Amino acid sequence: MLKGKQKRYLRSLAVTMSPIFQIGKGGINDNMVKQIVDTLEVRELIKVRVLNNAAEPVDSLATTIAAATGSELVQVIGHNFLLYKESSKKPQIELPR
Repeated sequence: MLKGKQKRYLRSLAVTMSPIFQIGKGGINDNMVKQIVDTLEVRELIKVRVLNNAAEPVDSLATTIAAATGSELVQVIGHNFLLYKESSKKPQIELPR
């Protein structure tokens, strides 16, 4: 579980990031979850965009993906959300205590 200071730090890192994944009317599938897990292992912090034609609201999609990937939901803002998961092989982001 991330603390408030850690979430603020991760949000500051994500300001300049572009969304890597987009979720549309097709919703979430197993292949997308696997790709997100693989990307989180390399990058640790990713931004995902939910398109206007998505069947579910952004909040529910974000919590579903976070649970499916074992990651932490850092922020939901507008149609974007941030996911964080520490890499098991080579951690790159050092979180404040």
